[in-house]
Amino acid sequence: MNRTVLALIEAEYRRYRILGERAFSQLEGEQLVDGSEHASSIATIVWHVTGNLESRFTEFLTTDGEKPWRNRESEFDRREASPSEIAEKWDRGWSVLLDTLSQLSDDDLACEVTVRGVPLNVHEALLRSLAHAAYHVGQIVYLAKSLRGQDWEYLSIAPGQSEAYNANPVLEKASGYTSASVGLP
Repeated sequence: MNRTVLALIEAEYRRYRILGERAFSQLEGEQLVDGSEHASSIATIVWHVTGNLESRFTEFLTTDGEKPWRNRESEFDRREASPSEIAEKWDRGWSVLLDTLSQLSDDDLACEVTVRGVPLNVHEALLRSLAHAAYHVGQIVYLAKSLRGQDWEYLSIAPGQSEAYNANPVLEKASGYTSASVGLP
């Protein structure tokens, strides 16, 4: 089974998953659920990303990506959740995605799927989904950095470290961005 392109797409998804995890792992429980009238909490974003991934990638090739059982609006409700509940929810969505991707080959990229009744090639649906996940991971990182302030542990190149990083640019390919390379167990 040829998985050259899919392996690259999967590696990018994994990179964003790890970025999100590294960001919210720096926070305390209350910080994860703190939001405002105009800004979602990290917990809310996690619920939304998970709902999206579960809906899009359950029976990915055979059913519409917007499942009738998904209640998208409820994903944005304010909620109380422990750090372990948030991590569990996050893992659930990413597991559905990664399980589905592992079953696809590059031959599937030209197949057609639908999202909200709109036909897309698999590669279009994957690019849209990857961009959506990256967008929300960026929100998580921004919120976490704002909440941590001066105690923030940089997830990429820390200020003043560009020259050192450029001497060993290990994170330029998604395949280099593993749990081990970023200090996760």
